[in-house]
Amino acid sequence: MSSTDTRTVIVGAGPTGLLLAGDLAEAGVEVVLLERRPASDDNLTRAFAVHARTMEELDARGLADELIATGRQVRDLQLLGALRVSMEKLPTRFPFVLITPQYQVERLLERRALAAGARIVRGAEVVTLRQDADGVTLETAGGGEGGGSAETYRAAYVVGTDGVRSTVRRLIGMPFPGDTVLKSVILGDVRFADAPKEVLTVNANRHGLAFTVPFGDGYHRVIAWNSDPARQVSEDEPADPEELRQIMRSVLGTDFGMADARWTGRFHSDERQAPQYRAGRVLLAGDAAHVHSPAGGMGMNTGLQDAANLGWKLAAVLSGRVRGEAAEELLDSYQKERWPVGKAVLRTSGAIVRLALGVSHGGVLGAGRRLAVGGLLRTVGGVLPTRRGALRVSGVSFAYGGSADRKSLVGRRIPDLRLSGDRPRLYEALRGGRFVLVTADPSIAAAAGKPGDLLRVTAPAGSLPAGLLVRPDGYAAWSGTTPAGLREALARAGAAS
Repeated sequence: MSSTDTRTVIVGAGPTGLLLAGDLAEAGVEVVLLERRPASDDNLTRAFAVHARTMEELDARGLADELIATGRQVRDLQLLGALRVSMEKLPTRFPFVLITPQYQVERLLERRALAAGARIVRGAEVVTLRQDADGVTLETAGGGEGGGSAETYRAAYVVGTDGVRSTVRRLIGMPFPGDTVLKSVILGDVRFADAPKEVLTVNANRHGLAFTVPFGDGYHRVIAWNSDPARQVSEDEPADPEELRQIMRSVLGTDFGMADARWTGRFHSDERQAPQYRAGRVLLAGDAAHVHSPAGGMGMNTGLQDAANLGWKLAAVLSGRVRGEAAEELLDSYQKERWPVGKAVLRTSGAIVRLALGVSHGGVLGAGRRLAVGGLLRTVGGVLPTRRGALRVSGVSFAYGGSADRKSLVGRRIPDLRLSGDRPRLYEALRGGRFVLVTADPSIAAAAGKPGDLLRVTAPAGSLPAGLLVRPDGYAAWSGTTPAGLREALARAGAAS
């Protein structure tokens, strides 16, 4: 058994792990990414929706425009034929949902991570994990399905991004409370002789639920669920393409001439959340920390935003820019900021899926359906079929605790401000994991110290509060009309020169 020492080990090479690995490597942190699968598998794609807030995070990494070219933009979401959520007026450069398969996101993030120096080891199944005061030791198995070799890894920190069945979460003994919402959901990748005109086709009725979305390669992903209790069979049961056709005909009114099913399978949909995203030197992100129904398409997006929140904080601690109690406080802020977001996403997706279940059991059919939809959403999730719903589903409305002063911008997402100089947009200026101080006040600029690899100082192109410090993930770390508190904010975040 060989041994590897590294600063960070990430377990799980899905979108969350790949974004985090790229952020750490770009910050100069040595990182190894372990993946149990020997090769990536496009059929494992379950996510197709990239929401506005995630697009902003990808924009800050120079990937958004390339990803847009791989998919199709949807500016109105139609849910269950009764609820319309418009994205067009979102306060963002990306007022839409980008429909593109998860593997396109992974492809760009993997390329970035490798180019920055991250090491990806496939076929590496983690079997043991032990942590002490100085670090974490992991062991991987040799041979078996993964085909990798047995190896020991020693790291300062480990992050589990290894999905709903997270080995890391199990090995640290972290509970994952919650319930199964839907059983025996069928997935299928099929061709249609008469493809749907809409990019997203979704409906629910007394027969069940059905959803279709294009892969972009001539195939469509179909997700379907039969409300008949007799059809709630084990996930080990084969998924017959004919059963898929029958559900589509019953729920959508047609099977679109379905043929050539290259892959079918079953899964169940859970709602679960770990009570803590951090246990000492081990952290959890993405589906390893929270999982919910696919309703609203927020799962992959929430995980990517977890990674964007954690990456710069972990880099600040591992580089030694933040030490001691301040380092503990910075890492603990990941839990404080992201756990409530995960909880809110569970409520939102849960509201939508419970609406669908209500429809499938005849709960909101017939006259007054739209009023019933609004009432049910208000009751079970606090999501309204209005601009508020678009803000929530897109991720644009989420803010962190920040200041007790309601007028303060601290903790709030900052939109893509227009700037003067060579970087005319904020999210361009954030690239490279930088903090950006936006100010036209010389005294505030001077108080920040010398700009460098960690800090860019620039002036706004329009009106703005006198000073605004933006974190690498696009949230405000400080704002003010005088330099008071700026140096402290820079030091807490590990950005002080």
